[in-house]
Amino acid sequence: MTSTMDSPLVDAMLHPVRGHMAFESCVEQLGSAIQLGIFRPGSKLPNERELAERLNVSRATLREAISALRAAGFVSTTRGRGGGTIVEPLAGEWPGEAHPSPHRQAEIEDIVVFRSVIEPGAAYRAAKTVLGPAQRALLAECLADLGKASTPADYRQADARLHLAIASVCGSDELSKACSLVQAKVHQFLAEIPFLPANIANSDEQHYTIVHAILEGDAERARFVMHEHCDATAALLKGLLK
Repeated sequence: MTSTMDSPLVDAMLHPVRGHMAFESCVEQLGSAIQLGIFRPGSKLPNERELAERLNVSRATLREAISALRAAGFVSTTRGRGGGTIVEPLAGEWPGEAHPSPHRQAEIEDIVVFRSVIEPGAAYRAAKTVLGPAQRALLAECLADLGKASTPADYRQADARLHLAIASVCGSDELSKACSLVQAKVHQFLAEIPFLPANIANSDEQHYTIVHAILEGDAERARFVMHEHCDATAALLKGLLK
């Protein structure tokens, strides 16, 4: 499978870099895209020219960022015909913090409040949007990916892709950016707590209801169930993370 720059999920994750932290911003954006499964294991990253243009950085800066990702085990590089930068399977989840910040609970509270505003609103707007065949297919595909997930890591990546897809069909770059920020942080937090079958069963039901409400244009139901979904995740994070 070869990644392209055409996916709306790539659009949601990769944005022009601004300021003096070009290298660090490239590592953050590409690393987050890999962690969330936007670039999937076994796929190639888009070519150097495309990535550099998308991120608005020099090729030299991009190469340094990819070198850092390679050192971290996120990618490998093959040479010759058919070669390129290949996304590697992640060895495991993010580890929990060995020495949690004294502001940890405040950080969790901050992101769950932000999410409770962004994602229900995105679901509402998506249901109000006249969706084309490609957008409807994207939502259906991302929902189906959840059912195909064979490991907790696969499931959490599929979960993040679905939430990003919902934001992306709304047609707002700023909304997509906000959702990608939320998902990257929530994904990191979720990787630090147990994978709980009871919670997953509830999430699956909510995901199904949200997507079908969007496809049917039921904006109020999409927003209400997404709000419940975000609240359920918030309760787990507050209860299980220190």
